[in-house]
Amino acid sequence: MATIEECRSALDKLSENMAGADGDVRSAAALDRSLSCHITDLDITFAGRLQDGRIEVLDTVQGPPPNKAEIRLTMAGDDLVALVNGELHFAKAWGAGRVRLEAGLRDLLRLRKLL
Repeated sequence: MATIEECRSALDKLSENMAGADGDVRSAAALDRSLSCHITDLDITFAGRLQDGRIEVLDTVQGPPPNKAEIRLTMAGDDLVALVNGELHFAKAWGAGRVRLEAGLRDLLRLRKLL
């Protein structure tokens, strides 16, 4: 099971990857939205913003997200680490119910370029 530190590191790596992207991926990441990532097996939530192509984690709280973010991810810590390391494909994980993504329709259409 991934630790809180490994999950935070994975989010930082994802942020770096998004910031270094170009083309369609860069434009998809250029949203300015509140973001939460709930890690189910650790029962913690990383809350922050997707802004200027980067993820900025502002808070880590115990339990589910205290506020409804505009973009919400839910998954196990090992799945987050595997996704960021390229060992797990998002579409397969989403289809199998291992990853949940909730956002408005417009945001989902833009985010699919990232995923």
